Amino acid sequence: MEKSTLVHYLPIFIMFLIAVAFVVVTMIASHLLGPKKYSKVKYNVFECGIHSEGNARNPFAVKYFLTALLFVLFDVEVIFMYPWATNFKELGMFGVIEVLVFTALLLVGLYYLLKKDVLNINE
Repeated sequence: MEKSTLVHYLPIFIMFLIAVAFVVVTMIASHLLGPKKYSKVKYNVFECGIHSEGNARNPFAVKYFLTALLFVLFDVEVIFMYPWATNFKELGMFGVIEVLVFTALLLVGLYYLLKKDVLNINE
């Protein structure tokens, strides 16, 4: 019988320490070796080669945010299908029925969104 199972986690802990050390060393090196030119031009707002004009706090159409949220929602739902796909043979017919119900619920939700015209951002 094994005395300790913590020995099995030693490679993971060593890899974690190497990753943290790499981040710390890179940040310190970039701070020490990087250029240090401070000027007014450097601190001006600059985006995509175009100088900023006007107020950045103008109202934004909610449909853009809604579309992004719906994308994330349906994208995350696909993650729930991965465990089913990996255990397809073990789950048998019960697993197939569950995934069909899950997919049907997703399609009902998508149909509802299409009927409500949520994905139309031209308006």
